[in-house]
This record gives sequence, C-alpha cells and structure tokens, in this order.
Amino acid sequence: MNDTIPPITATTPQVPAKPFPILIIGTGGIVKDAHLPAYRIAGFPVWGIYNRTRTKAVALASEYGIPHVFDDLDTAIREAPADVIFDLALPASLFADALRRLPHGAHVLIQKPMGEDLAQARKILEVCRERGLHAAINCQLRFSPFVVAARNIIAHGMIGDLIDMEMRLTTMTPWNLFPFLNALPRVEIVYHSVHYIDLIRSFLGNPDSIHARTVSHPLHPQLATVSSAILLDYPDPVRASITTNHLHRFGPKHQESYLKWEGTKGAIKARVGLLMDYPRGVGDLFEYCLLDDDGKPGQWQSVTLEGSWFPEAFIGSMAQVQCHKEGTLAHMLIDVSDVIHTMEAVEAAYVSSARGGVKLSEFSSPS
Repeated sequence: MNDTIPPITATTPQVPAKPFPILIIGTGGIVKDAHLPAYRIAGFPVWGIYNRTRTKAVALASEYGIPHVFDDLDTAIREAPADVIFDLALPASLFADALRRLPHGAHVLIQKPMGEDLAQARKILEVCRERGLHAAINCQLRFSPFVVAARNIIAHGMIGDLIDMEMRLTTMTPWNLFPFLNALPRVEIVYHSVHYIDLIRSFLGNPDSIHARTVSHPLHPQLATVSSAILLDYPDPVRASITTNHLHRFGPKHQESYLKWEGTKGAIKARVGLLMDYPRGVGDLFEYCLLDDDGKPGQWQSVTLEGSWFPEAFIGSMAQVQCHKEGTLAHMLIDVSDVIHTMEAVEAAYVSSARGGVKLSEFSSPS
C-alpha cells in the first residue's frame, strides 16, 4: 500500500479526556444491542437508566452494572448529576414532551429519527431552542468504521470528485423485532432509509429535490411500508440513489447490502454486513479501486477495519455530545439544527411518493 493508505484505518472517534455520566431514558432493543455495548467499549459511564416498566430497566442495570434505576422520569431527571448527559431512546413521538422536562441548557443525545414526520421534527427543534438544549440526533451511521474510512479516502482526494453515491439493500428484515412499528402511518423511510438520506447529505449536502416511491408488502399488512426507491437530485453530473427491499424471502444467495461511492478517479464499496441476517450480521467488507494515470482501473484493494455499525458507530455519536460538553468540539455534526434538513428530505420523499410520477397517459397518441 502507498503512503496515503494509513488514514483509512483511523476510524476511532475523538473522545473526552474524562467522560461525563449518562442517564439513558428508555430500554428498547437499540439500547441493549448498541448503546450499552458501545458505551462499555468506550468507557462512557452510565449513571442511571429509566423505563416505565421497571423490570426491563433492572435487567439491563444488572447486566451492565448501572447503579441507578428509575420508573419515574421526573425523579430520574431530578436526581441525576448536574453534569449528566441525557440519552433519549423513547419512541420518536414522545421526544418533545421528554425534552421539555430536561434542565435548561442540558446536553442530550436523541435517538433517530427526529420525530415520525416533519411536524414532530420541527417541534423537537423548537423545544430544544426554547430550553437551550445542546441536542444531537443519533445518526450513528455517519460514524460507522466503513463510512469514516470512506470519508478519509475521499478527503485525501484518492477517488477524485465524488459524483455517484448509492445504497442498495435486498434482505429479509425480521420485522417482528420492531413491534412498535405496527400500524404506524410511516415506516420504511422515516425509520430506516432516513439513515441513508442523512448519510448522503453528510457527503453531498442538501439535495435540490427528492423523487421517491415507498410501498407495503401483502405478507406484512400491519406495516405501512417496507421497501423504497429514492433518488436525491443534485446538479449534474452527481447521482445519488437509495433502493431498499426488506422482504427478499428467497435465501441468502442474492441478498445485498452495500454502500458505494464513485469518483472521477476511483470508487469505494462497503458491504454493510449487519443488515444481512440481522441482528447477527455477516461481517463488513471494505474495498476501493483507483484509476491509474491512463484512466485504467487498478485492482480492488481490501482494507480490514476494526468494528462495525453496531455497536461501534454509537461511540461516535455519543462522543460528539461528550466532547461538545467538554468544550473540545465546537459544533456537533449531528446537531438538531443540521438533522432537521434530513427530516425535510424525508418529508419530501413521502410527498413525492404520494404524488406519484408523470403519467404516461399524458403522452398517449390518439388511437
């Protein structure tokens, strides 16, 4: 490998010199599978955990050595240390009310999505501003090792100008693990593809417009939508697309889960292994290919990265809040003031899907 390669493997986020204590509000699967394992790896101290169903909180507290358990939110907030960071992991529709109860000026990490629709997202932003909260949304995909590695390669100019970005997912997602999604009016884009919309924004900026179609599946009538096709419109020659099929029920042979970046001088492809056989995953793969001076492609090079999306990426999102509170990070990349634009793009996707495309009947020739 040449001298430009070492930064690729530098995927460990900046962390505070002395981490602040954390109060986790909520005990959903994401807390057990990602938040708590990530904080244990990073050495972030979890001071307390709250859940209305105390038995769930007690079980996690016992497993992870959390000293304080609460089933009353106001009591948890009142008894928390003055320098605590709140980790909000409730259903998105409950965020605004919980945020109103936090101390003025507190630091808080809010689980994505930033509300179930744009109206909720705007209310969350409004409450954060009214309360002077230093609030970030847990858009943790931005901090997964394969994304950080891709960003390093692009920042070093190795693939030239980024002109194409794609996410493609063809898997069998175990929807039974997410019963809270049943009967919600919106599912796939706001709870899953929001990750990719946010990620593309972080590389290419805000799109000019969105074209989208999101659909249901006859075998899962309780879910509003389970698959989507989304185009994010940028000035020519940039293309960005998201294709998700969560109901590929035909075995692993033709399953896919990858992110791809193409530039004027090279390309990067990362297999997002977590989403294949979720939540066990099949492992990530990270490769890149560079053109030579004559424009001919070299060999695809594989790079072994430490960690994955779950749980390591969750270290990066909490580290943003920790370092901002410490004063060593001036601006959180996932601040609510930025992620509101992701939610605007999500809303545009739903509006586009509802409106439909251009009707071919407009171009029908007379018989």
